[in-house]
Amino acid sequence: MNPKELLQDLKPTKGFFIGIDSDGCAFDTMEIKQKECFCPNFIKHWGFQPVSKVTREAWEFVNLYSKHRGYNRFLTAVETMKLVAERKEVKARHFRMPDYSSLEAWTQKETRLSNPVLAAYAAEVNDPEINRALAWSKEVNADISDMIYGIPPFPFVRESLKRLQDVADMMVVSQTPVEALEREWEEHGIACYVKVIAGQEYGTKTEHLKYAAKGKYPDDHILMIGDAPGDYKAAKSNGVPFYPINPGGEEESWERFFTEGIDKFLTLTYIGEYQDKLIEDFERLLPEQPHWK
Repeated sequence: MNPKELLQDLKPTKGFFIGIDSDGCAFDTMEIKQKECFCPNFIKHWGFQPVSKVTREAWEFVNLYSKHRGYNRFLTAVETMKLVAERKEVKARHFRMPDYSSLEAWTQKETRLSNPVLAAYAAEVNDPEINRALAWSKEVNADISDMIYGIPPFPFVRESLKRLQDVADMMVVSQTPVEALEREWEEHGIACYVKVIAGQEYGTKTEHLKYAAKGKYPDDHILMIGDAPGDYKAAKSNGVPFYPINPGGEEESWERFFTEGIDKFLTLTYIGEYQDKLIEDFERLLPEQPHWK
């Protein structure tokens, strides 16, 4: 059974459904993964050593501090290269940018942006830039497996899951590989609260919600919890509510969800002024353009 069919075959067992992002939302793992695993390997595999300072700056802006936060790794790799190419420091050093056109073309035609899908495509086309992207992504996964452990969920995540387990079907909705998600959720004993752990292999976050929940529960009985604009987009695209975990204010966001957000969602008083104010505050946190522009 392919991932799409697995999600489509899910049957409601509770009255409500909640999708929860993982990195940067349930777990404080965004910074360490991006700064210690993704970015160093990005510089290494694409040869950005001569302009490593501005490359790191661009990578961190795209993946942590912009509206691209939480997007799929292959999409943000393309976005980062576009930003690096524009920098005056790069032009002044006559740095020759790597060719990423093959990778960009693949991201535009494929929705399941994962290592297995990319590996199959690489075997088919034997394109050096696709091979490079796959090698980078594999080494990122290896470094994450080696380095990322012992990081517990944010305070009030476990408490919220426990409180909701009898009334809501819950699922991890993420663009992280499933293997890493399962390892992290199981390490801290919270995998038992979710029906499915859906990662990048299952498609986009919008597809996760569409196939797992849309039409199976009333729209106002479905909630997406996330820390990135992509999470909000997934909720909005499916016409369901969104609860934001604010970057930089994660603990306060989860405490607010536990003490008041859960009750508002379950009593169907969440949509409206309460949700609108939360989303308004959330959208102000992540800019579209970097400061150097």
